[in-house]
Amino acid sequence: MKPADLILSNGRVTTLDPQHPEAREVVVVGGRIAGLDNASEFRRGPDTKVVDLGGRRVIPGLNDSHLHVIRGGLNYNMELRWEGVPSLSLALRMVREQAARTPPPQWVRVVGGFSEFQFAERRLPTLDELNAAAPDTPVFILHLYGQALLNRAALRACGYTRETPDPPGGEIARDRAGNPTGLLIARPNATILYATLAKGPKLPPEYQLNSTRHFMRELNRLGVTSVCDAGGGFQRYPEDYEIIQELHERGEMTLRIAYNLFTQKAGAELEDFVRWSKVIKPGEGDDLLRCNGAGEMLVFSAADFEDFLEPRPDLPETLEAELERVVRFLAENRWPFRLHATYDESIARFLDVFEKVDREAPLGGLHWFFDHCETISDRNMERVSALGGGIAVQHRMAFQGEYFVERYGARAAERTPPIRRMLELGIPVGAGTDATRVASYNPFVALYWMTTGKTLGGLSLYPETSRLTREEALRLYTQGSTWMSRDEGTRGTIAAGQLADLAVLSDDYFRVPDEEIQSLESVLTILGGKPVYAAGDFKPLDPGDLPVMPDWSPLHRHPGAWRRSSADHAPAGQALARAPALRRGAALPRWLSELRGLLDGGCECFAF
Repeated sequence: MKPADLILSNGRVTTLDPQHPEAREVVVVGGRIAGLDNASEFRRGPDTKVVDLGGRRVIPGLNDSHLHVIRGGLNYNMELRWEGVPSLSLALRMVREQAARTPPPQWVRVVGGFSEFQFAERRLPTLDELNAAAPDTPVFILHLYGQALLNRAALRACGYTRETPDPPGGEIARDRAGNPTGLLIARPNATILYATLAKGPKLPPEYQLNSTRHFMRELNRLGVTSVCDAGGGFQRYPEDYEIIQELHERGEMTLRIAYNLFTQKAGAELEDFVRWSKVIKPGEGDDLLRCNGAGEMLVFSAADFEDFLEPRPDLPETLEAELERVVRFLAENRWPFRLHATYDESIARFLDVFEKVDREAPLGGLHWFFDHCETISDRNMERVSALGGGIAVQHRMAFQGEYFVERYGARAAERTPPIRRMLELGIPVGAGTDATRVASYNPFVALYWMTTGKTLGGLSLYPETSRLTREEALRLYTQGSTWMSRDEGTRGTIAAGQLADLAVLSDDYFRVPDEEIQSLESVLTILGGKPVYAAGDFKPLDPGDLPVMPDWSPLHRHPGAWRRSSADHAPAGQALARAPALRRGAALPRWLSELRGLLDGGCECFAF
């Protein structure tokens, strides 16, 4: 018998294996779990590491089934993150301080991951506040899929003037004289937001390598060991995958990534997939980096853009014919695929296409799935099941549940999405975040949402019968997500033979009060039996801190999602207690309702 490489002892290990649900010891040999509670049976060699966990909770490594990690990594070091920041005054101070450190022509960018309702003030910043915080440095703030706020310096950097026409699918808000105010409206889709973001300077390749490593390390800090990457707008293959490929070749991956290819040009989607099929195949790669299939964009006409401040979009009549051509090609060539799908009305049309294709090119065994499905009906879930499909769910409602309730009512919000019913029907369900441009990448915020049914603002959306237990939610975030990357049986459980991916938590996920779930993180994250992140008592096991590039990066001051325990981030003398939660069904703040009411638009383009 080979000697053990790693022995974890004195832990509270949640294995998710019904044959051995709890353990105190884990033995790792050759990157895989070799035994539970039987360390005495294994030989110890000179390189065997024995780690006393001190009674901490251990879970399988978390697996995000929908995260834009490759694109996010290219930009992570440039972005000021507002994840978890408890007050707008603190958020604005962060912008002011970062603007003072940011050299021309660089921007200050806050790119999603927050909700106005997380702030004690329960509102977004005003344009006057942004201009006061950063009079000379361009500032771009993306809020969900709905809007972006630009200060005057950013308007100048983008060249937006009174002569600039509104682009197709978006609106530039203007004052009475016709001058842009700094508010960009996504109506009916987010192309204007992401096209504007793309105008900003990019990092050079050396810094993109460093940036991607930092983003992976930040996810490791939160217990994430696997990701199913959903591609994204302005994420071209193979050009924008060269950085992650180089990190893989260098042996510097600290996440397992299965990536999907996302079409980039409306009207030429089939050509994209035909071209890609000649140079890469699903499954090509290894356990750390490999192609997973197509999507989440298959054709632009099928993008049912989700912005609950706006009415549900009506998709064009060309949808069925365009989608059928692509899905038929994928099915005939046995390419798994995923498809962004928010509304039941859209899903019904997508399923009409899938059922038609399935009669001639069966979808069975492809592991195709929908992403999101906030308003999917029971009937359409039954159709998904009959076609052998799955559903990847994310915590988007934690960020915009208040908007959904205002538009559609509290009763409709009770099943957004109906996860409990999906599970009852036996549909494979994986959990994730859809980070970084809308929701936060923090998996514990998603676990909080699934188990409490609450938004970041404290609004309770779901009846108790629809919420998941903590074990059910964890299972979706581990075992469930393996279905989306066709990895069942190789990870997601702490059991003999599975990959040794696990996280030792800062506190006990199963015992902390509900509100403290969001504050959990990992103090020891292990990938393939090797520590990729360690903190606190386990810091000696950490592979080493990374330098941060460039020297003006926000990470120097604010490394990733805001830590509630970081007293140095809190403004002196200011109480950061959360404001009372909105009542169920309460109206939106008047300023936002009035603002949106002043603005009224179309395009088939879309970027996630």
